Amino acid sequence: MGLEQVSGAKAFGGIQGVYRHASRETGTDMTFSVYVPPHEDGARLPVVWYLSGLTCTHANVTEKGEFRAACAQLGLIFVAPDTSPRGEGVADDPDGAWDFGLGAGFYVDAAQAPYAAHYRMWSYVTEELPTLIGAHFPADMDRQSIMGHSMGGHGALTIGLNHPDRYRAVSAFAPIVAPSQVPWGQKALSGYLGDDHAAWRRHDAVALIEDGARVPALLVDQGEADGFLERELRPDLLRAACAAAGIPLELRLQPGYDHSYYFISTFMADHLRWHADRLR
Repeated sequence: MGLEQVSGAKAFGGIQGVYRHASRETGTDMTFSVYVPPHEDGARLPVVWYLSGLTCTHANVTEKGEFRAACAQLGLIFVAPDTSPRGEGVADDPDGAWDFGLGAGFYVDAAQAPYAAHYRMWSYVTEELPTLIGAHFPADMDRQSIMGHSMGGHGALTIGLNHPDRYRAVSAFAPIVAPSQVPWGQKALSGYLGDDHAAWRRHDAVALIEDGARVPALLVDQGEADGFLERELRPDLLRAACAAAGIPLELRLQPGYDHSYYFISTFMADHLRWHADRLR
């Protein structure tokens, strides 16, 4: 698989790169970023996946996430994919809405036209891109974890719950925990997957837990001043599901914090330390 380096810069002794490749899953060029911390020759390092939220690309966390110092200290590779396919011929929301289509792939493999042709973010993130990372970077693919924000928090939770043997740690910032029950999720799941609500459950963290999916523990940070908290995010539903299932959930409600990268960057190092403890 060919890989083009778009940019690279030294940071905290490691290299922050941005890369592009032709994706077989999406049928488009895809761009992602990777931070590789300083390491000894021949070392294989654990990988933390970060999935971004609505309207974002790889660039939002790369530029604003403030993860590099912690990753350099902890010896973690940090991978940030894009949130959807892009380019000529890729379908967007017909009304130009910001919460569906480009930048809003919701980490599913679409089954509905016209989105099924390119919107295969589930397979891209869980299969194609890990193969690429393992082939081109000093990554120990037996030590992976996953985190994300908002729509990406939804993706991290659902991917982690569907692959508990692959990801040793799962955490999220302000995740959409029950997309089947909130407007953002209902719009995305119906638009990409159609009316098959059984298919929706595989992409709903609360439903997955209700159906028997388990992980050893979850860490979630949520800003109490987040304008999307009560309508779209509903961490109370995740708390109830985890309590019923016996999944240890550390749900930290952070007074005064909103939905932005000021919030994410404040608690990023905490999450990376939590991941590192489980990746050793």
